[in-house]
Amino acid sequence: MAMSADILKDAYYKMLLLRRFEEKAGQSYGMGLIAGFCHLYIGQEAVAVGMQMALTEGDGVITSYRDHGPMLAAGSDPKAVMAELYGRIGGCSLGKGGSMHMFDLTRQFYGGHGIVGAQVPIGTGIAFAYKYQKKPNICVVYFGDGAVNQGQVYEAFNMAKLWNLPVLYVVENNEYAMGTAVSRASGNPNLYQRGESFGIPGKQVEGMDFLTVYKAAKEAVDYVRSGKGPMLLEMKTYRYRGHSMSDPAKYRTKEEVNKYRETHDCLEGLATYMKKNKIADDKWLQQQEDKVKVEVADALAFAETSPEPGPEQLHKQVYIEV
Repeated sequence: MAMSADILKDAYYKMLLLRRFEEKAGQSYGMGLIAGFCHLYIGQEAVAVGMQMALTEGDGVITSYRDHGPMLAAGSDPKAVMAELYGRIGGCSLGKGGSMHMFDLTRQFYGGHGIVGAQVPIGTGIAFAYKYQKKPNICVVYFGDGAVNQGQVYEAFNMAKLWNLPVLYVVENNEYAMGTAVSRASGNPNLYQRGESFGIPGKQVEGMDFLTVYKAAKEAVDYVRSGKGPMLLEMKTYRYRGHSMSDPAKYRTKEEVNKYRETHDCLEGLATYMKKNKIADDKWLQQQEDKVKVEVADALAFAETSPEPGPEQLHKQVYIEV
């Protein structure tokens, strides 16, 4: 599928922003500036960016606790995301959600959910609302290779197909559910086949390559938006860091991680493609690094100077105000 230079350049910048933002978040966590849990998206950037660029305004996105990347890809302000990590009032959830509970209704980003698999029925419900309200939108529901074994996922699959809901399920198969390899947890490791018994078509996609992700995303989005019902994409991807910041990831070798970095990295792959096709050169790539560095620094400065939520915030956003 032909892609314009603008699309490729935009994708590179967005993936680079996700990478550098998460690296800074990891650094801040190590310094004790971010508390609680923190699950980084480093390595999986092509999935969130490729999927998001295939969507149109008004489409919904919902994901698990590894949510910083998809939220930034959805267009949320990096300042609000970083401030939320810092637990500050300037955060997207007013400093009360933290790393696992991001939310941005202005971008139709519905979380950020800490319970494994819980976002799948919620995202299916969002898709139901779109259909009920006769809106032309779809909802993209991200979940991992660990969540794919949860019972509520299959209850959602059944309802989604029964009512032909406009929902696109995306399994981010980064090969390890916490520390357990897919081969040790799934009788059938081909996760894209998990919806077949419900009549939901699936496809396995190389999730470390932006061009492949974007092409598959466009096709899947068109299928779902046309009214044919749900579809499932299994993105074969890989996280470079541990499951969370507290995970030393001793269940895999350094050689395995380095192999992915050296041969499958989404940023390096897209940069090489653009240089080979004379879309970008080293000067342009360095300019993007400089721009991202400033954007991340601005986000960090905002987070550090934003005040913490006061006691008056304790009971706000608990009940809906009518």
